[in-house]
Amino acid sequence: MKKVLITAGASGVGRAMGEAFEAAGFEIWVTDVNAAALDALPETWQAHIANAVDEAAMAAVIEQMGQIDVLCANAGIAGPTARIEDIEVGEWRACVSVNLEGAFIAAKHATPLMKAARRGVIILTSSTAGIYGYPNRAPYAAAKWAIIGLMKTLAMELGPHGIRANAICPGAVEGERMEGVLGREAAAKGMTRDQVYDGYAVGTSMRRFVEAQDVANMAVFLGSDAARLVSGQVIAVDGHTENPDPKV
Repeated sequence: MKKVLITAGASGVGRAMGEAFEAAGFEIWVTDVNAAALDALPETWQAHIANAVDEAAMAAVIEQMGQIDVLCANAGIAGPTARIEDIEVGEWRACVSVNLEGAFIAAKHATPLMKAARRGVIILTSSTAGIYGYPNRAPYAAAKWAIIGLMKTLAMELGPHGIRANAICPGAVEGERMEGVLGREAAAKGMTRDQVYDGYAVGTSMRRFVEAQDVANMAVFLGSDAARLVSGQVIAVDGHTENPDPKV
């Protein structure tokens, strides 16, 4: 049976990925920092508490797997919503660390197993913030742009070993994390939560938010043999973002 590892897989997009890969016949391995969310996962999943930037913990989980067919490096945090001059260096480092360094650590330790098998798929979760600049979201946007550079390099470096790498760029995804972003952005702009929400939706040609399942469906496609020659690609699942600075 093929195995998939999903970081930050206990809730939101990560859990949706796990459910979608399970339906596709994969054995599901998940890491997360939320113990309660891990406890609520299906008993058939291999659930491990591990911070994505804890290299020793991540290496131990991957070693225990013994085989890894698909890596979904999905861990990330929203970071501060503030003007560049108001962002603390510690906030910057924390955001960039989880979003970028977490993906690097997972890929670093998954790669030897994939090379040994002469096959594998690495899927990095970027964002539409990795395609456009986003005002008041400097650390997050910088990290998500860097994710794309990492992915492009992995695709070139690992392709000769039969390993593919791609990045998914979700738009605004319905859920708890986005609600936090909406609240902070509303406060920063002197708007209501609903005004900011509507601004994000109007900023897409399809006039709607993304659901976690939409992102999960793309991950399963990229992890399948149907995408056997899809590598080095930046694929947005966002309803076509037209306006990277949401406003009403």
